[in-house]
Amino acid sequence: MDSQEMNLRLAIVKTCRKLESSGLIVASDGNVSCRVGPDSILITPGGVPKGELAAGEIAKTGMDGSLLEGPLKPSSEIRMHLLVYRMRPDVSAIVHAHPPIVTAFTLAGVPLDTKVLPEAWLMLGEVPLAPYATPATEEVPRSIEPHVAESRAILLERHGAVTFGQDLAQAWMRMEKLEHCAKILFHASLLTTAAACRR
Repeated sequence: MDSQEMNLRLAIVKTCRKLESSGLIVASDGNVSCRVGPDSILITPGGVPKGELAAGEIAKTGMDGSLLEGPLKPSSEIRMHLLVYRMRPDVSAIVHAHPPIVTAFTLAGVPLDTKVLPEAWLMLGEVPLAPYATPATEEVPRSIEPHVAESRAILLERHGAVTFGQDLAQAWMRMEKLEHCAKILFHASLLTTAAACRR
């Protein structure tokens, strides 16, 4: 393993710890990946608490999903990651998480209007909602496929969100910004309701 690959593995570990410490994932939720070459990716394994992940536990796979290296099987959502990499050569990293407020928006059927917050709009652009798809099935990549080409982030109905980036730092920041935006919009709706009740 060369130093570049080890640095990417350590960056995935760091990203997973930030996701957990920020409350964007719990237990074994979520998955993170990045390109490690033209024909392979690194991706977190399934069923492992991401905040406790070690660099050596990260799976290395081919672009067909075949395991090339690693003691554990890759995430069950690998098909979603591979679809994005195939469709978006500009994307080198992907984060899938279950941010609580973002996920609540999808449950309530409320769109996440990033246009009302300039910083969110600049970082995320339009954020579409993909229809519900059973986790770990072919339904998941099919549900996001219509949105992949034009998006930096996609909400997954009842299943959190996925963000893309040129590197892991950018994909992480987009996920963090997504939840921050959702929190602001949620609190704004509460304040609007409270103000209306006083009238």
